[in-house]
Amino acid sequence: MVPDELADLPYADLLRPHTGPLTVEGDYDTVHFDGLTYQDGEAANGSRFLESAVTDCLFADTNLRRTRFNDVWASGTRFTGVSLAETDWLDSSLTGCSLAGVEFFGAVLRRVVLRRCKLDSVNLRGAALHDVVFEDCVLRDVDFGEAKLAGVTFPGSRLERARFGRATLAKADLRGAVAIDLADGYDSLRGAVISSSQLLDLAPALAATLGITVADR
Repeated sequence: MVPDELADLPYADLLRPHTGPLTVEGDYDTVHFDGLTYQDGEAANGSRFLESAVTDCLFADTNLRRTRFNDVWASGTRFTGVSLAETDWLDSSLTGCSLAGVEFFGAVLRRVVLRRCKLDSVNLRGAALHDVVFEDCVLRDVDFGEAKLAGVTFPGSRLERARFGRATLAKADLRGAVAIDLADGYDSLRGAVISSSQLLDLAPALAATLGITVADR
């Protein structure tokens, strides 16, 4: 279960507030980032965040590439034009966060939950997602091209113009999604689990991808 409140974190009493800038290859252990703004090229690439919390912060045009996030809880935070490429996420969650124009390519996410988040033009190409949950999220123009999705679920989420070209899916469960609209990659849905009603909705695009002509006369 992912806590909805900061006080419910098992390490809440250990958190200490962070002030000041981020540093490259920094080590942030049991740190609370609250209401802070990092922008205009600030960098923390190669850093390590462990049992930390991020609340109501803004990251804009910042570099967090190759950073590790282990047991990190983020809430109400905006990521705009941020590089999270090749990052490593484990047992972490984002609640009520917004990600726009974020580079996430080559990232590895394991046992990560995104709840009530908005993802707009997020690049997850070549990423590896294992047991990731997108719960009540909006995924608009998200690129999963060449990504590997294993045990990924989308309960209550909307996929709008998502890209799955050359993606590899293993037990990726789309049945909970309230809308599935793909810009490409219908032929990469092998390994996905969908409902019968979703199949009916996707049938015309699947038929067109396979070169099937549907005609009653």
